[in-house]
Amino acid sequence: MEPDHRIIGAEFLRMMTPEVVLNITQQALELTLLVSAPMLGAALVTGLLVSVFQAATQINEMTLSFIPKLLVLVLVLVLAGPWMLRMMTDYMRVLFSSIPTLIG
Repeated sequence: MEPDHRIIGAEFLRMMTPEVVLNITQQALELTLLVSAPMLGAALVTGLLVSVFQAATQINEMTLSFIPKLLVLVLVLVLAGPWMLRMMTDYMRVLFSSIPTLIG
């Protein structure tokens, strides 16, 4: 998967304006949502499945919902971790390389 070079557009590389700051902030928030989505989605699905199981069996144990979520989140982190790290480092690499053009 190639790095996303649309992060800092060429039209914004001339000077640091409020539009540039808003664009960088928007892209950082989009990246945050994209990177956190696998973990949040896995926790949501696991919590839903455990809740259905608890309702069907009438077991109301607090650790029954915590342990499966913890295990699934660790599994998702192992599987999606390299992708998440690559997305964040690509963004930071492009952002840091654009600093000289943004400030002057």
